[in-house]
Amino acid sequence: MILERTKDEILVRLPANIDLTELQNMIDYLNFKELTAKSKANQSDADKLSKEVNKSMWQKVKDSRGLK
Repeated sequence: MILERTKDEILVRLPANIDLTELQNMIDYLNFKELTAKSKANQSDADKLSKEVNKSMWQKVKDSRGLK
């Protein structure tokens, strides 16, 4: 593995035989860290948002399938 820092970014060079699933998991984690680095949200905020999203999605499923 080779790490290289440029003015604007950090480059990571890996051998071609790296497991792509594990690499994708690592990239997803790094993306999450980048997106949330400046967030001031706490676990309570995340739980509330999750509950609202789940409720909204369930309502859409029920509406699309004609369920009550």
